[in-house]
Amino acid sequence: MTLQTLFTNWPSYSSWEYPGQSRLVAYFSMEIAITPAMPTYSGGLGVLAGDTLRAAADMGLPLFAIILAHRKGYVRQRLDDNGLQSEEDQPWDLEAMLTLEEPVVTVLIEGRTVAMRAWRYDMEGVNGHTIPIYLLDTDLEQNDPRDRELTDHLYGGDGDYRLRQETVLGIGGARILEALCYRPRVYHLNEGHASLLLIALLERQLRGRSLEQATDGDLEAVRERCVFTTHTPVPAGHDCFSMEQAHRILGTERTKLIERIGGSHDDLLNMTYIALRFARYVNAVAIQHGKVSREMFPDYTIDAITNGVHAATWTAPAFRALFDRHIPRWREDNLKLRYAMDIPESEIAEAHLDGKRALIAAVKDRTGLELRPEIFTIGFGRRAATYKRCELLFTDPGRLLRAARKMGGLQILLSGKAHPADHPAKAKIRRVIELTRQLSSDELKIVYLENYDWPLGALLTAGVDLWLNTPKRPYEASGTSGMKGALNGVPSLSVLDGWWIEGWNDGVTGWAISDHDDEIHEANSLYERLEQVILPLYYGQHDAWRRVMRATIAINGPYFNTQRMLKQYVLKAYFPEPQPVSTPALELDLAS
Repeated sequence: MTLQTLFTNWPSYSSWEYPGQSRLVAYFSMEIAITPAMPTYSGGLGVLAGDTLRAAADMGLPLFAIILAHRKGYVRQRLDDNGLQSEEDQPWDLEAMLTLEEPVVTVLIEGRTVAMRAWRYDMEGVNGHTIPIYLLDTDLEQNDPRDRELTDHLYGGDGDYRLRQETVLGIGGARILEALCYRPRVYHLNEGHASLLLIALLERQLRGRSLEQATDGDLEAVRERCVFTTHTPVPAGHDCFSMEQAHRILGTERTKLIERIGGSHDDLLNMTYIALRFARYVNAVAIQHGKVSREMFPDYTIDAITNGVHAATWTAPAFRALFDRHIPRWREDNLKLRYAMDIPESEIAEAHLDGKRALIAAVKDRTGLELRPEIFTIGFGRRAATYKRCELLFTDPGRLLRAARKMGGLQILLSGKAHPADHPAKAKIRRVIELTRQLSSDELKIVYLENYDWPLGALLTAGVDLWLNTPKRPYEASGTSGMKGALNGVPSLSVLDGWWIEGWNDGVTGWAISDHDDEIHEANSLYERLEQVILPLYYGQHDAWRRVMRATIAINGPYFNTQRMLKQYVLKAYFPEPQPVSTPALELDLAS
């Protein structure tokens, strides 16, 4: 199958969305950014999932998705005057925004029967095709009070809560689909949170036989239908639970099956290993991440499909209007964004200025601080984790202040939430906020914006002049914020990790921070790029800066989008050409 044959008569694929069709793809994810009004995501993983489904809707692809309801959302971040983070729930009106489906199914968790139902949201594409998203809900009167709360909080609670949640997502999700008469041909696990789905599929395959009676053929039948995307380049980031938790919450029969197939590792139930053992196709989310993943899991064949973003979602209003004028049907075909090279540079600069003014207005509304549109503005917005190093820019505060004074001013906007239990990340936020007070002056203004979320992320990536990314190599799986900036003519200054290794064209789409083991040397490289190249270009060579803006759109926009990404998933993961199996077949240890 080729791309040309696959996408010929594409609208005919719209019939695939209905239950019972043979080429349906079921997309399982713990978090999905569905709309800004629904706090069903925490960061990049959920935003990627939402962008994937938006692109699938635009392309008429036969996907549907499963997620938990997350009635109380993730967390809303509050920062006090000293930079101390606190959190509060984000409850939302689920009943007003979703349609309740009729079936109620049950799953056994910790010896208790837990009932669940599903709410439906239809995500509509640019041509009217819809992607159904089913949100699982355990808040039913017949459930134990502990179980009614299982679909309340995204990444909340302790390890017991998380394993129970993942049982609801994986096993409960499979049963909901069966009750709704879906018969997917492919199951796509977006990270390992839904790995227990594979146990449910095996139980269905056995048709009433016990898991102890599963044969290699049974497991292979499940394996042929499963695709797994891993997003985590850090071993500690993969979901693991004690074997005691596994026996108590999942039951002995399921736990013994997981042990026999190699789903436990270092005496822990490991969700990633379960997915690796069951999936016929596994991919990382950038070329570099693929290399890291193969080193972490050398016994498995792991491909790479680089992430993208949904172009129409992350372009600012002025750029959407600009593209509509100059690049007809760019929303249906993001590859057409390469023709941005023909848009007059003055129009690109004016569209970006519109986004910058919108960001400045939002900053004033949130903080009272008045920024200036003519001053060079750097943006940094990420989930606050220690490896993302939001503080690297402030390694030598005096040097930063001198550069701002010499070149004519500098504005720096930062934002990011730390997980409630990530105290080292919270400490870094406090330190950066302390520095904002110490360093801020007429020439250098630094603001840490509270509660980084979808709307704020969109304002930042569209309104700053430069997107900064400083992860510790090789811990960046992909990253997508810089891709969003690129759609709005915002070049990146980044460590060469994740997607930026592929998107970086020095002086054309942005600049690289040199890789050093010593953070002081990395910070020095960052300062040199600012002092010697970027600030002089912005303040002294306006036409050259505008050329960089235009090239950033025309080179990175056509590739780093979810349309291109999904085409690769279709051809490589969902419906590939038949080829020899390169990963050893899954085998049971029948002697154990």
